[in-house]
Order: sequence, then structure tokens, then C-alpha cells
Amino acid sequence: MRKIVASIALLTFMFVYIAVVAGLGSQITEANGFLQLAFYVLAGFGWIIPIRPLFRWMNTPPDEPV
Repeated sequence: MRKIVASIALLTFMFVYIAVVAGLGSQITEANGFLQLAFYVLAGFGWIIPIRPLFRWMNTPPDEPV
């Protein structure tokens, strides 16, 4: 059940994250090339940090019944 919940949460997060990054990315189209490169590199790796706890929770074994 954890994997299903985590998969739905991941898809939802990624949809929102991509929409936000695309919106912000369109704002820096007139910036110099280095600023654009830095933004897209940070945005490309930026989703990993908030998702890491979700992956950790998803892959922990379920609690044993007492």
C-alpha cells in the first residue's frame, strides 16, 4: 500500500514541480546564458531533495504486528 500512495504522491509532486519550473523558466528567457544554465541545472536536480523522504518512507519495511 505504501508504494501506491508514494507513487501517487510522486506523480502529483512532479506535475506541480514541472509546472512551477516551466513558469519560472519562461520568466528568465531574456537572462544571459549562464543564468539560464544555472537555473535549469538546479531545477533539474532540485526535485530530488524534497522527494528523498518519500522514497525512504516507501522503501521501509512495514511494521510487524505485535
